[in-house]
Amino acid sequence: MKTFNVGIIGATGMVGQRFATLLENHPWFHVTALAASGRSAGKTYEEAVGNRWKLSKPMPESMKKLVILDASADVEKMAAAVDFVFCAVDMKKDEIKALEERYAKAECPVISNNSAHRGTPDVPMIVPEINPEHAAVIDAQRKRLGTKRGFIAVKSNCSLQSYVPALHPLMEFGVTKALACTYQAISGAGKTFETFPEIVDNVIPFIGGEEEKSENEPLKIWGKLENGVIVNANGPSITTQCLRVPVSDGHTAAVFASFEKKPSIEEIKQKWAAFKGVPQELELPSAPKQFLHYFEEDNRPQAKLDRDIEGGMAVSIGRLREDSQYDIKFVCLSHNTLRGAAGGAVLMAELLAAKGYLD
Repeated sequence: MKTFNVGIIGATGMVGQRFATLLENHPWFHVTALAASGRSAGKTYEEAVGNRWKLSKPMPESMKKLVILDASADVEKMAAAVDFVFCAVDMKKDEIKALEERYAKAECPVISNNSAHRGTPDVPMIVPEINPEHAAVIDAQRKRLGTKRGFIAVKSNCSLQSYVPALHPLMEFGVTKALACTYQAISGAGKTFETFPEIVDNVIPFIGGEEEKSENEPLKIWGKLENGVIVNANGPSITTQCLRVPVSDGHTAAVFASFEKKPSIEEIKQKWAAFKGVPQELELPSAPKQFLHYFEEDNRPQAKLDRDIEGGMAVSIGRLREDSQYDIKFVCLSHNTLRGAAGGAVLMAELLAAKGYLD
């Protein structure tokens, strides 16, 4: 595989920092440019972040002295310096949409962690093991934008990364409805316990916009390409509740599901164990070898024990059993800033690189 020069937009935030650490020794992607808000522009990465580094893994030495560009004012400069960018900015939704389109129209592909373009019909929202075929919509998007190389591809919401991969291998049994209650880590809000003291000894039963995303985005992931756009699937019907809990990393979901043709418990476990996607077939650098891990123990998965399985890129499942209201219920877990955010975006970029979309 050829190597690519890569930029990170929003490099000073928590997800931007996670991108930096994941890309430090990446075999294909080399970070050569960083961008953030005008407040950070002109400073080195080290100076711009200062004491706001939020990860246990230190800032990459190779990036400390890179001078931050202005994400909005230096679009052309950034686009000229890299082959594509990862985007994780903290701006208003309309501003993000406009900014990402500016980069795409500057012939710089955008791999976005933001939600702004998730509803755009010709922007693929890819979970690489589930809907890699949606990348084909990029050709139609390029026609709309008038670009040859530039496009936008987005990562889905972090909370559904735990339960949608677990439901996906069961879709052949005709999943009719699902209920998911998610218990979401504070890093999903860009917080640590030091910066979020009100979460200690507490549960907050509301995360703005999260339930709408968790209920609607899976239908796009399971949708189909028709006439240059992605048409959402009609089902299954999904309802969610999303709670913020005092956990540093790792989103847990309690899931209930019903089927047209109810599978046995053993059939479900076999489907999970056997499930592989294109990333595993292509042996992409960030792909987990075993995507779905099932635990027989009653007290697993646990965020503290299991969020880092396979470099935080696997999904852990446990407590599968029959239910009195739905057909089955189970618990699942994914690392929200790895599989759910930066890691999922890096894996998507690897998929698009392998398929030639970043050439």
